[in-house]
Amino acid sequence: MDELDTRTRRPFFTPMLAGYARAQWRRASDFLFPPTCPGCGRHIASHGALCQVCWQDISFIERPYCEVLGTPFEHDLGTGFLSAAAIADPPVFDRLRAVCTFDGTARKLVHALKYRDRTELAPMMAKWMARAGREVLDDCDLIVAVPLHRWRMLSRRFNQSAELARALSAECGKPFSANAVRRKRATEHQVGLAKAQREANTRGAFEVSDEGKTELFGKRIVLVDDVYTTGATVTAVTRVMKRAGAADVTVLTFAVAFARPGAGII
Repeated sequence: MDELDTRTRRPFFTPMLAGYARAQWRRASDFLFPPTCPGCGRHIASHGALCQVCWQDISFIERPYCEVLGTPFEHDLGTGFLSAAAIADPPVFDRLRAVCTFDGTARKLVHALKYRDRTELAPMMAKWMARAGREVLDDCDLIVAVPLHRWRMLSRRFNQSAELARALSAECGKPFSANAVRRKRATEHQVGLAKAQREANTRGAFEVSDEGKTELFGKRIVLVDDVYTTGATVTAVTRVMKRAGAADVTVLTFAVAFARPGAGII
């Protein structure tokens, strides 16, 4: 009888004790390392969040916006309306979606993730990306990140785009491929380069792996990057994926640099 009771109780008490242990660990961790806002450093109630001031500082992109470039409009111009930039110079990818504009607190978050190794920010940022890209994530087959060259990876130790993509995969339940696309040629840093220079810098820099040829063919892809500026990098990646047979490519970024509402992208 005692053995039967033990076997019966074990599945109940083990998760209960594990949950209690996790709760105690979180309390101890919060005491030793109090949660702070990643935007300004103020103390806040819980990890993985922003204070009210930093939250209000983020310029979230909401409808109405251009269905292709995601450029916000000042007025609702109707379903499927495109911006002048999307009509005059259609992108190689099928659409762009982003959480917010690249300024203020959003810029701080991106720089903290990218340059200060704050990889713990990726899950929070990915949650917002999942919301911004919900319509395309529901229908996509695979998530791919803009890759780093192996030498850049060795010096930086992680790929910020892959961290976002991995967290996004966990958030929305869609598969993530870390090796479908490779950066075969090291490129110069894009910061400070004009659009034409960025395009020349990324031309021929990417290739689809043998594994990726199978993964991408006929699939609807969500391509993840941290920031969209001129679009040179994601355009180069999209080209090689479409040559490999990708049926549809949506670019999903955390932030995007807009000139002004309705005017297009910097």
